[in-house]
Amino acid sequence: MRTLPDFTRETDAHALGIARVAGVDEAGRGPLAGPVVAAAVRLDPGRMPPGLNDSKALSARARDRLFDALHEMAEFAIGEASVAEIDQLNILRASHLAMARAVAGLHAPGLVLVDGNMIPPGLACEARAVIGGDARVLSIAAASIIAKVTRDRIMVDLAQQFCVYGWDRNMGYPTAEHRRALLDFGVTPHHRRSFAPVHKALYQDKSVTP
Repeated sequence: MRTLPDFTRETDAHALGIARVAGVDEAGRGPLAGPVVAAAVRLDPGRMPPGLNDSKALSARARDRLFDALHEMAEFAIGEASVAEIDQLNILRASHLAMARAVAGLHAPGLVLVDGNMIPPGLACEARAVIGGDARVLSIAAASIIAKVTRDRIMVDLAQQFCVYGWDRNMGYPTAEHRRALLDFGVTPHHRRSFAPVHKALYQDKSVTP
């Protein structure tokens, strides 16, 4: 049986005198379009919304509810890396850049717990990587929700300009619908040209503008 994320790592850090502990996660490494978005979240131990979990384990409705609750109950910051930065740096380094920007937006964190097995360079505080952290650490789970909902809303907005790609449904991921639209209608300014399906579509003499 899968266990829910808990507050153990944050409590242990508090016991060592580290008062400001935040979780960090990103959303959008796999899509063919749109930015990668990261969030850093510091939870209030006495005021946490019930039902926090890895964003991937939640329905869209539950994520939206928790997103609104976290706006009221937690301190958080959001960072992005653009499509141009993804193509210039590669998706891993761009994800780390977005995470570093999110952490920089928090007020004086003493420790950040980062989802994954790598710590982004350039953080101005102590950091620890937690593999599978979005399913194990409450602060990281909260960050996964903030990052996911924020990015999904960006893609829904972009879908109003570029309706043929289905971004309001696939959020830029390489679904059959999205890949077929790429070949039929070409590449937009919001596509990641360094990703193979987009690079392939660039050889076609088609493009879409707003």
